[in-house]
Amino acid sequence: MVVEQVPSAIGLVYALALIVVIACLWYSGRWRQKVGLLILVVTAALGFLIFSPVMPWGFQQLVLHDAEGLGASLVAGAVGLSVLFLLTLVAGRVFCGYLCPVGAVQELAYHAPVPKVVSRQKTAFALVRAAFFVVFLVMAFALSTSLLAWFGIRDFFYLLPTVGALVFGAVLLVSTTLYRPFCRLVCPYGLLLSLAGWKSVFRLQRTGACIECRKCERTCPTDEAKRSDGRSECYLCGRCTDACPVAGALQYRRRADDPQR
Repeated sequence: MVVEQVPSAIGLVYALALIVVIACLWYSGRWRQKVGLLILVVTAALGFLIFSPVMPWGFQQLVLHDAEGLGASLVAGAVGLSVLFLLTLVAGRVFCGYLCPVGAVQELAYHAPVPKVVSRQKTAFALVRAAFFVVFLVMAFALSTSLLAWFGIRDFFYLLPTVGALVFGAVLLVSTTLYRPFCRLVCPYGLLLSLAGWKSVFRLQRTGACIECRKCERTCPTDEAKRSDGRSECYLCGRCTDACPVAGALQYRRRADDPQR
């Protein structure tokens, strides 16, 4: 069991350290998309190599009280997931954006040069994920069954030729045109982190330099760039800052630092 805990520990340390690094880079204005792409590749590789830090799976195994599947003691798993939740309350959805292998492979897939479908139905997406969360709880507590196994997360990263792996492969195919469908419609841990992101202390926000050109709104794949948006589905992908024509109009700052928020 100790040997099985090593990959989980490595993944958790990687996630915790990189959340701080990424948040500091955003705050200092030194964040670059090339850095983000490199981190995404490393994160995806960790998913295939050590199946960590796949926290949606960890959250599910914790709910199922499956320490072996979690790769750690239940107490350690609960502490790790709680710390990530608290960091999301502070820094926003850095973990989901760059450090979860499930999210990373979807983000990389979205870079495929194919036509994109940008849905503005945030409420509908939230309701679908809430419904999946209820199903997830019923399956876990009443049936002791894994919802995420149906989506083949573990099988996909273990390169197993199963129906579940094919299901997640189909999700990735959809991810080339629709931004992060699993994260936004299914992921149970993502639902909890979206609540933390909604109340996060640090986030991307407009400043007084904004000229209201709305280029950030048009380029945001989750429709979270308007002034009134809660940023619960902001993955810090940087597409809005790349599209912004005015230096300093979009900054990663404390919410209280923005007098127009």
